[in-house]
Amino acid sequence: MQVFLRRSPILLIAVLIAACAAHRDPIVDMKGVDPDALAQDWQECEAYTQEIAVSEGVARGSATGAAVGAVAGAINGDVARAAANGALYGGTKSGLDADKDKRQVFKRCLRGRGYRVLN
Repeated sequence: MQVFLRRSPILLIAVLIAACAAHRDPIVDMKGVDPDALAQDWQECEAYTQEIAVSEGVARGSATGAAVGAVAGAINGDVARAAANGALYGGTKSGLDADKDKRQVFKRCLRGRGYRVLN
């Protein structure tokens, strides 16, 4: 049981990364859509998503997670491990949140240009 508890943050990170990797591109209803216009709009919408700074969010999430973890570790006596786990969790969660924001911006952009996004 103790081995599982020590590795649980690693397993959590692996599951979250796998879920992120399973993300598919938006599915667009192609009925009546000009593929060339879609390709152009796709590139332009993708450019908007680059404005979301994933690395800065991950860094802030890691720092916040480490601080919260250190406080929790001070209570149970293992500051270093708790801070490391907090940093790992905070950074991963922030990265996944930023990825979600990027997908939402991308879909909103396509919808705003008149495309019917199915997912």
